[in-house]
Amino acid sequence: MKLFLDANVLFTAAHNPSGKAAFIIELGSHGHWQLVTSAYAVEEAAHNIRLKFPAQLGALEQVTARMTVIPSGPGKLCPVPLPDKDKPILEGAMRSNATHLLTGDIKDFGPYMNQPEVTAGIIIQTVAEFLANLDPGAR
Repeated sequence: MKLFLDANVLFTAAHNPSGKAAFIIELGSHGHWQLVTSAYAVEEAAHNIRLKFPAQLGALEQVTARMTVIPSGPGKLCPVPLPDKDKPILEGAMRSNATHLLTGDIKDFGPYMNQPEVTAGIIIQTVAEFLANLDPGAR
Protein backbone atom coordinates (compact mmCIF):
# COMPACT_ATOMS: atom_id res chain seq x y z
CA MET A 1 0.00 0.00 0.00
CA LYS A 2 1.25 3.48 -0.83
CA LEU A 3 -0.27 6.50 0.92
CA PHE A 4 -0.05 10.00 -0.54
CA LEU A 5 -0.47 12.59 2.22
CA ASP A 6 -2.12 15.95 1.60
CA ALA A 7 -0.78 19.13 3.18
CA ASN A 8 -3.39 19.15 5.94
CA VAL A 9 -2.32 15.65 7.04
CA LEU A 10 1.31 16.80 7.21
CA PHE A 11 0.26 19.91 9.14
CA THR A 12 -1.79 17.86 11.60
CA ALA A 13 0.99 15.32 12.17
CA ALA A 14 3.46 18.12 12.91
CA HIS A 15 1.06 20.00 15.18
CA ASN A 16 -0.32 16.95 17.03
CA PRO A 17 2.39 14.28 17.34
CA SER A 18 0.10 11.96 19.30
CA GLY A 19 -2.79 12.11 16.82
CA LYS A 20 -4.00 9.84 14.05
CA ALA A 21 -2.04 11.57 11.27
CA ALA A 22 1.20 11.13 13.21
CA PHE A 23 0.24 7.50 13.86
CA ILE A 24 -0.12 6.90 10.11
CA ILE A 25 3.37 8.30 9.59
CA GLU A 26 4.79 6.27 12.48
CA LEU A 27 3.39 3.03 11.03
CA GLY A 28 4.64 3.96 7.58
CA SER A 29 8.13 4.60 8.86
CA HIS A 30 8.06 1.08 10.31
CA GLY A 31 7.21 -0.44 6.94
CA HIS A 32 3.46 -1.00 7.21
CA TRP A 33 2.99 1.05 4.03
CA GLN A 34 4.90 3.49 1.86
CA LEU A 35 4.51 7.20 2.50
CA VAL A 36 4.73 9.84 -0.19
CA THR A 37 3.80 13.48 -0.61
CA SER A 38 4.73 16.26 -3.01
CA ALA A 39 6.85 19.36 -2.72
CA TYR A 40 3.61 21.30 -3.32
CA ALA A 41 1.96 19.70 -0.26
CA VAL A 42 5.07 20.29 1.86
CA GLU A 43 5.16 23.96 0.82
CA GLU A 44 1.47 24.41 1.68
CA ALA A 45 1.87 22.68 5.05
CA ALA A 46 4.97 24.77 5.86
CA HIS A 47 3.15 27.98 4.93
CA ASN A 48 0.26 27.13 7.27
CA ILE A 49 2.58 26.02 10.09
CA ARG A 50 4.51 29.31 9.81
CA LEU A 51 1.24 31.26 10.08
CA LYS A 52 -0.38 29.32 12.91
CA PHE A 53 2.28 27.39 14.85
CA PRO A 54 5.75 28.60 13.82
CA ALA A 55 7.43 26.69 16.65
CA GLN A 56 6.30 23.45 14.95
CA LEU A 57 8.24 24.04 11.72
CA GLY A 58 10.98 21.69 12.92
CA ALA A 59 8.37 19.03 13.65
CA LEU A 60 7.08 19.36 10.08
CA GLU A 61 10.61 18.84 8.77
CA GLN A 62 10.88 15.69 10.90
CA VAL A 63 7.54 14.44 9.57
CA THR A 64 8.43 14.97 5.92
CA ALA A 65 11.89 13.42 6.40
CA ARG A 66 10.09 10.10 7.01
CA MET A 67 8.59 9.91 3.52
CA THR A 68 9.34 10.31 -0.14
CA VAL A 69 8.73 13.84 -1.42
CA ILE A 70 8.14 13.96 -5.17
CA PRO A 71 8.39 17.06 -7.39
CA SER A 72 5.17 18.98 -7.86
CA GLY A 73 3.17 18.79 -11.06
CA PRO A 74 0.88 21.46 -12.52
CA GLY A 75 -2.34 19.51 -11.92
CA LYS A 76 -3.23 19.20 -15.59
CA LEU A 77 -3.78 15.43 -15.35
CA CYS A 78 -6.49 15.69 -12.70
CA PRO A 79 -9.40 13.41 -13.72
CA VAL A 80 -12.08 15.20 -11.67
CA PRO A 81 -13.11 18.88 -11.43
CA LEU A 82 -11.27 19.99 -8.28
CA PRO A 83 -10.34 23.56 -7.39
CA ASP A 84 -7.01 24.54 -8.97
CA LYS A 85 -5.24 24.42 -5.59
CA ASP A 86 -6.18 20.74 -5.15
CA LYS A 87 -5.46 19.44 -8.65
CA PRO A 88 -1.70 19.09 -8.02
CA ILE A 89 -2.47 17.00 -4.93
CA LEU A 90 -4.49 14.37 -6.78
CA GLU A 91 -2.03 14.52 -9.66
CA GLY A 92 0.80 13.88 -7.20
CA ALA A 93 -1.01 10.82 -5.87
CA MET A 94 -1.44 9.60 -9.45
CA ARG A 95 2.19 10.27 -10.43
CA SER A 96 3.46 8.43 -7.36
CA ASN A 97 1.22 5.41 -8.05
CA ALA A 98 -0.39 5.78 -4.63
CA THR A 99 -3.19 3.45 -3.64
CA HIS A 100 -4.65 6.07 -1.29
CA LEU A 101 -4.77 9.84 -0.95
CA LEU A 102 -5.28 10.83 2.67
CA THR A 103 -6.72 14.30 3.23
CA GLY A 104 -8.75 16.27 5.71
CA ASP A 105 -10.20 18.43 2.92
CA ILE A 106 -13.73 17.06 2.88
CA LYS A 107 -15.10 20.22 1.27
CA ASP A 108 -13.20 19.76 -1.99
CA PHE A 109 -12.29 16.06 -2.02
CA GLY A 110 -15.45 14.83 -0.26
CA PRO A 111 -17.49 14.20 -3.43
CA TYR A 112 -14.74 11.88 -4.69
CA MET A 113 -13.96 9.98 -1.51
CA ASN A 114 -14.04 6.20 -1.85
CA GLN A 115 -14.69 6.45 -5.59
CA PRO A 116 -11.52 5.08 -7.19
CA GLU A 117 -13.42 4.48 -10.42
CA VAL A 118 -13.43 8.26 -11.03
CA THR A 119 -10.12 9.17 -9.35
CA ALA A 120 -7.68 7.15 -11.48
CA GLY A 121 -7.89 4.16 -9.15
CA ILE A 122 -6.88 6.12 -6.05
CA ILE A 123 -8.93 5.74 -2.88
CA ILE A 124 -9.38 9.17 -1.31
CA GLN A 125 -10.10 9.04 2.42
CA THR A 126 -9.63 10.92 5.65
CA VAL A 127 -7.02 9.56 8.02
CA ALA A 128 -9.74 8.38 10.42
CA GLU A 129 -11.62 6.62 7.63
CA PHE A 130 -8.46 4.92 6.39
CA LEU A 131 -7.67 3.63 9.88
CA ALA A 132 -11.26 2.49 10.44
CA ASN A 133 -11.26 0.52 7.19
CA LEU A 134 -7.99 -1.33 7.73
CA ASP A 135 -8.34 -5.09 7.60
CA PRO A 136 -7.78 -6.25 11.20
CA GLY A 137 -5.81 -9.20 9.84
CA ALA A 138 -3.44 -6.83 8.03
CA ARG A 139 -2.39 -4.90 11.16
